[in-house]
Amino acid sequence: MLKSICIYCGSSTGAAEVYADAMRQLARKMIDENIALVYGGGKVGLMGILADEMLRLGGEVTGIIPKDLMEKELAHEELTRLYIVKDMHERKAMMADLADGFIAAPGGIGTMEELFETSAWSQLGLHEKPIGIYNVNNYYDCLIELVGHFAKEGFVREKYTESLVIENDPGTLLGRLRMAAAPKEKPAKAPGRFLI
Repeated sequence: MLKSICIYCGSSTGAAEVYADAMRQLARKMIDENIALVYGGGKVGLMGILADEMLRLGGEVTGIIPKDLMEKELAHEELTRLYIVKDMHERKAMMADLADGFIAAPGGIGTMEELFETSAWSQLGLHEKPIGIYNVNNYYDCLIELVGHFAKEGFVREKYTESLVIENDPGTLLGRLRMAAAPKEKPAKAPGRFLI
C-alpha cells in the first residue's frame, strides 16, 4: 500500500518557475490519490511550496526537522505534524520509517545525498520500498546517465538501476510507485515429500 510518500527536494525554488509548478502538480496528484506527504519540515523553497499546496488542498503533511536547522530551513509550523529531532541521521531514519515510498524531486546536494542513501539502503536489503525520481524539466538526465555508467562499469547491479521509477509526469510516477509498492505474490511451493 502507498499511503504516504517521503519527498526529497530543494530548500530553494531553482532557476525556473517550472520547478515550483511541478511541485504543485505533484501535490494535487497526491491529494487525488489520498497519499500523505512526509518531508523535511521546511517552509522555504520547493519543500515549502509542496507542503503549502498539500495543506491548502486539505492533505496530511508530516515534517521532520533537526533542531539546529529550525531557523536555517525555517520550520513549517502549520503542518499536520512536525517532529523536531536531534540531527540529520535521526531525521532521515524517521522519514524513511514513516513513508511507504520515496520520490526525489529537483534539489541540490542534500537531495542527492538522501536519494543515494535511500537507494543504498534498498541495495543492502534494509527496505523494499519503491524509489521514484521526478524528472522535472529533464533535471535528472545527467544523474540517470551517471547511474547507468556505474552499472556499465560493474559498480551497481543492473537490477537496482532498473528498479528506480523515473517519470516527468506526476500522475504516471505515482501510479508506477503504487504498482511497485503492491505486495508481490510469492510463487506457490511444490508439495513436499517426506522421506522415511
